[in-house]
Amino acid sequence: MNQAVSERPMGTMNQQSQISDKGYVPAILICLFLGGLGVHRFWVGKIGTGILMLLTFGGLGIWALVDLIMIICGKFTDKEGRLIKSEG
Repeated sequence: MNQAVSERPMGTMNQQSQISDKGYVPAILICLFLGGLGVHRFWVGKIGTGILMLLTFGGLGIWALVDLIMIICGKFTDKEGRLIKSEG
């Protein structure tokens, strides 16, 4: 019985692969100034929810505010589930 054993311990994925190539500061600025139109969601590739935000004016501003807080806290993801956060 020859089993392949992983060299990496479980739960330690490559940190670089979990972070989006989209920038943290541009995401904050786009959400701050154009969040009511969902532009930040289009920018990270979330087209469907971007259209919903566009039609509802960012959920009357509430949805855009929640997204802004999530971006600042480092919990906002792109369309592939990778985090958009500062690398510090």
